[in-house]
Amino acid sequence: MSKRDYYEVLGVSKDASKDEIKKAYRKLARKYHPDVSEEENASEKFKEAKEAYETLSDQQKRAQYDQFGHAGPQGQGFGGFGGGGEDFGGFGDIFDMFFGGGGRRRDPNAPRKGADLQYSMTLQFEEAIFGKSTDVEIPTEETCDTCDGSGAKPGTSPETCSHCQGSGQINQEQNTPFGRVVNRRVCHYCQGSGQIVKDKCNTCGGDGRVTNRKKIHIDIPAGIEEGQQIRVPGKGEAGVNGGPAGDLFVVIRVQPHEFFEREGDHIFCEIPLTFAQAALGDEIEVPTVHGKVKLKIPGGTQTGKTFRLKEKGSPNVHGRGHGDQHVKIRVITPKNLTDRQKELIREFNEISGNEATEEQHGTFFERMKRAFKGD
Repeated sequence: MSKRDYYEVLGVSKDASKDEIKKAYRKLARKYHPDVSEEENASEKFKEAKEAYETLSDQQKRAQYDQFGHAGPQGQGFGGFGGGGEDFGGFGDIFDMFFGGGGRRRDPNAPRKGADLQYSMTLQFEEAIFGKSTDVEIPTEETCDTCDGSGAKPGTSPETCSHCQGSGQINQEQNTPFGRVVNRRVCHYCQGSGQIVKDKCNTCGGDGRVTNRKKIHIDIPAGIEEGQQIRVPGKGEAGVNGGPAGDLFVVIRVQPHEFFEREGDHIFCEIPLTFAQAALGDEIEVPTVHGKVKLKIPGGTQTGKTFRLKEKGSPNVHGRGHGDQHVKIRVITPKNLTDRQKELIREFNEISGNEATEEQHGTFFERMKRAFKGD
């Protein structure tokens, strides 16, 4: 049976770069490697891809293949897949694909940064506006003071794991039809630490870490909003093997206010007015987060009218000034009128009826008439 073209096998063009060839081969190797693939003829397809890669990844072999085809490399004695005594076909590439790092070992005892922590803090509405300073207590894992993080009983020391010789990893060999494969796994005797603690610390039980409650000071900036978070560097969990501590992230929640609503740096509220105040005008006091301020209501103010109180909103959390407070007017219609009040309203209606119909309602009724007439 004739061999397929190597470029066709890898699915690349004849002017493909070396990186493109390597990428294509790795994709096929992941798919057809005998140890992981359940597809039919996976071994043959893997062998075919391996052979194509070995030729096209070598500049000299590729040049001869481009000139002479399959006869070129074979005639020059480059050999096929799994030649006698050869390591399992580019094992470095395969190892890098399936186990990461291309065989490079990470020191299990190297310093590592501690885990970050998250804490949710609920603020009153005004606290979010003006900020506050407070202390919080959070549970966190810290280095055991008794054993200084070694996990060993005072006076003793951890021993180098005899199974992995301190590397934290062990090799497992497996014979396959294509050669011998060496798989690297985390050492289950020392859990990857490279050390065995025989005499465990009584305080931490050999973990080298204990759970404590830690008090941390938090400064909440003025103008912070719902969902924003504050990063407190170095206040997370302790590092491992002398590594730096993680960070603490404080997520802010804000309780709603019974009167104010907030959108960004602006604050909104609704103020009720009597019919007389709205019709005749008045000067009223309006509450703000900064205290009461006077607001002049012009005569003839309608329900829904909004007034702006400049810079009476929230300070910007980044220090970019203040927002405004927006005051919406709601005219209250009285429900329980006395006979005298009813009499006065009727009198007012009779006196101003024609004028009201002309000035206040004329335009509205004219629009209704045109709508029904189809004008």
